[in-house]
Amino acid sequence: MNLDVLCIGHAACDVSLFVDSYPPENSKCETHESLEGCGGPAANAAWLLSSWGLRAGFAGLVGDDVYGRRARDELEAVGTNVSLMELRSGHVTPLSMILVNRENGSRTIINRKAGATALSLDAGAVRALSPRVLLFDGHELGASLTAMREFPDAVSILDAGSWREGTATLASKVQYLAASERFALQATGMANLKGAQEQQECLRRLRSQFGTRTIVTLGERGLIYDVGDGFDELPAFSTAIVDTTAAGDIFHGAFAFGVARGMPLREVLRLASMAGSLSVRKPGGRSSAPTLAEVEEALCLAP
Repeated sequence: MNLDVLCIGHAACDVSLFVDSYPPENSKCETHESLEGCGGPAANAAWLLSSWGLRAGFAGLVGDDVYGRRARDELEAVGTNVSLMELRSGHVTPLSMILVNRENGSRTIINRKAGATALSLDAGAVRALSPRVLLFDGHELGASLTAMREFPDAVSILDAGSWREGTATLASKVQYLAASERFALQATGMANLKGAQEQQECLRRLRSQFGTRTIVTLGERGLIYDVGDGFDELPAFSTAIVDTTAAGDIFHGAFAFGVARGMPLREVLRLASMAGSLSVRKPGGRSSAPTLAEVEEALCLAP
């Protein structure tokens, strides 16, 4: 089977609790709204890509438990290839508790992630999938490097959410570094990216440090990028924020979709930005993901 995109990294199950305001320490609050589902940056991207009609696969490690089986089943339900997904006996599937603040749509995540031996990929099994695009989230470094060795001609993308061993190592090896503002600040040591001067300096430092095509997402302030032609930016699409859970994952999944489709970079970024913008208007992670038709329609109406 030839895949369009292989996503490698983290899978988890999510429990989102919606609160009127963020609770202070040592307090008690009530909620009458919650959502349960599966998530994880690479897993969410694979789910989106499959639901948008591409041949996508996911490689990651979960436990052979109720949460791990649910994570696998949700991916299989949309047609994702899970032949490289390991359900390991004795391993505890990551579980994320997400507090969503109704006042501003922000989310605070507490992730239960038990330490375990990393995912190991069989080179032959990877070769059988022959992906054209590789998307990493930095959680499975060894498996990511194996895939890059097997497919040196595949377009590689890193969803760099925060600074960790995997993202730090892969950032200089991939063709596209699609980083969050948090990662950018951690990597450069800068205090903020509020002004144009700081944003340009950030991209200069990232390009100097990692030497790759670089995009930095800034949430409601849009994104900045430099793919070798100098500084450029894309303003955010106007939106009402209800819940930002998985918005970054949806952005990166849509980015990989555009790359796999061979779209020009500016169009790829507009597609990914609109997908993320539409997602924050609804509560939850995957439940907030827009359809491809909804994104395309919104782009037609956007300035």
